[in-house]
Amino acid sequence: MENQTNSINTKNIDFNKNPSGLVPAIIQDVDTLRVLMLGYMNLEAVEETIKTGKVTFYSRSKQRLWTKGEESGHFLSLKDIKIDCDSDALLIRVNPVGPTCHQGNDTCWNEENILSFGFISQLEKIIESRLEGNSQKSYVRSLGVRGLSAIAQKVGEEANETVIASLSESDDRLINEVADLLFHLLILLKKRGLDFVQIEQTLRRRNKN
Repeated sequence: MENQTNSINTKNIDFNKNPSGLVPAIIQDVDTLRVLMLGYMNLEAVEETIKTGKVTFYSRSKQRLWTKGEESGHFLSLKDIKIDCDSDALLIRVNPVGPTCHQGNDTCWNEENILSFGFISQLEKIIESRLEGNSQKSYVRSLGVRGLSAIAQKVGEEANETVIASLSESDDRLINEVADLLFHLLILLKKRGLDFVQIEQTLRRRNKN
């Protein structure tokens, strides 16, 4: 993502709503969209952030400007800044260098800063546990036991059914066939020891080319 800070006019930020002259700044990873931390900025901190490309706060304990990572080296590289609808809060998207929290965690909420695709990520974990499990009733396990060739064949069948549905069947039927195809693709990836995130990263790289 290209920096969008050139479009930010600091005059549009209302620092006067708080007697301290500070506004809250929510820090978000530009790729994973995880919220990393919350800090506070005055006008000088915003200007320094834009000037250096490294997120700088006003430290209420130190009573001075404080660049995140100035001691640890775990900087927050600026990608863009957005002003909220009331002009008194900032959303700052970054590429973090190392963990963000001073306690060594990825975020100040002790969360892993990893990409998540909602239910797709949950489904990956379910598929992985079924492939490694021993339940005789599990469709995923039974397909996995038959081996990679059986899984690949099933993917081919679902792909063919998806093509047919796209050409001659209802939207609801197409949606169901695509869901079946995606489900079996996830099984195939897990059987090969791969993750959906690797597909996303490949698509992201292609988009940049």
